[in-house]
Amino acid sequence: MGKFVITTRKDGDFQFNLKATNGQVILTSQGYSTKAACLNGIESVKKNAAIDERFEVKVAKNGKPYFNLKASNGQVIGASQMYASEVTMNGGIASVKRNAPDAPVVEE
Repeated sequence: MGKFVITTRKDGDFQFNLKATNGQVILTSQGYSTKAACLNGIESVKKNAAIDERFEVKVAKNGKPYFNLKASNGQVIGASQMYASEVTMNGGIASVKRNAPDAPVVEE
């Protein structure tokens, strides 16, 4: 089972990473000024990960695909890493869908 890992950035903001069972980061949040806001972001990921339309597929300037997970209001709540191909990116989306809904939250 995957997990959400909350960390504190150098600037004092909180952020989370959703990690797959193998420990690989599959989704990273923006910075949040409070831990409560960060926890709300995690709840939003859990709720929106099951909805296909919330995943926005993008291509970086270097040609590598990645995706954003958006809330119902259109705000990005998490971004993926860059992937080598569309196939591996689709695997990342599937991993978010599989891991996010029941993932526990830990702090590091």
